[in-house]
Amino acid sequence: MINIAPLMTRCLSPLLLSAIALSSLPIAAQAGNMYIYKDKGGQVLLTNVNPSGNFDKFNKKVKTTYYKNSNAYNAGSSYSNDYGSSAASSSGSRNSYDNYIRASAERHGVDPALMKAMMHTESAFNPNARSPVGAQGLMQLMPATARRFKVSNAWNPAENIEGSAKYIAWLMRRFNNNVEFAVAGYNAGEGNVDKYNGIPPFKETRNYVKNVMSRYHSLYKNDSALLGNTMNANNSSNTANNGGIQNVSYGTSSNGNSASYANSAYLALR
Repeated sequence: MINIAPLMTRCLSPLLLSAIALSSLPIAAQAGNMYIYKDKGGQVLLTNVNPSGNFDKFNKKVKTTYYKNSNAYNAGSSYSNDYGSSAASSSGSRNSYDNYIRASAERHGVDPALMKAMMHTESAFNPNARSPVGAQGLMQLMPATARRFKVSNAWNPAENIEGSAKYIAWLMRRFNNNVEFAVAGYNAGEGNVDKYNGIPPFKETRNYVKNVMSRYHSLYKNDSALLGNTMNANNSSNTANNGGIQNVSYGTSSNGNSASYANSAYLALR
């Protein structure tokens, strides 16, 4: 992922910012989501990653712009370092549903590691979990959601996990493979993600996304038992073919988003 931060370290004028941003469209067109930060003196930083190193002084986030064609959540993306580490579950049933997760994830094109991170966060691997608002089972399906995805018995782990996989796959399509939006939608409803044009400003949802992403990155995305032999063999092959460096993919925004990318920088600082 390209870091365009050096372009904006001294832009105080919105007009100057707009001019510089427009002049950098070829770079911006290759970036993922855009973040605008300020430091205490009012200097502006435009970047597609979190400020670090010499840019640590930019500690006030002004705006985040998400791009529909951006797939910022991929192996190796900057999100992998945003959420810290999580402790492994102490539940005795923490690995009991891996076969169901793998099967449903494969059927519906969902990352099994993401599903397990969500299950850990939703129910702590308790098949009898029930929330105060009536969510049921391992991935805490609400009755309406269970009906929507043809789950007749949400207390049956296989049915519950299958319905959850269908819902996650639907959310991923709905939000153009933006995983954070899909996870937020699972917790707060897709309507709230639309309403706030991103992760809703609800403490519960923000914490939920943080916990899911942390558990995904630190516990499950490299879990060979969960991912299965086929995926591990493919990763090994990719590593060997690249001189020991595993293949990673970085999300990009299309050229059609270039103007909006620069204009949003201008509008955020007017």
